[in-house]
Amino acid sequence: MHYVVGHITVKDAAKWDAYRSQVPATLAPWQAELVFRGEKVAVLGGEHRHTDTVVIRFPSADAVNGWFNSAAYQALIPLRMEAADVDLISFTD
Repeated sequence: MHYVVGHITVKDAAKWDAYRSQVPATLAPWQAELVFRGEKVAVLGGEHRHTDTVVIRFPSADAVNGWFNSAAYQALIPLRMEAADVDLISFTD
């Protein structure tokens, strides 16, 4: 499995809600599923500047790359950038 982890700090809640509502449709063609979405409670070691985290599971690295580079997701990036500071990282298990 492959995962995309997003560390998020929301700048504009209304725009973030608009972005979040559109992301699931971009994930469906890649058989991706939302695993976790939550707000930071405490940093137990080190530093973590973001307030929210999301984890999305993909069946393969090709699916991760296909999703991220898809026209559907690329069209949302300007809204994401206005809505929040986001670091997206791809992982494999």
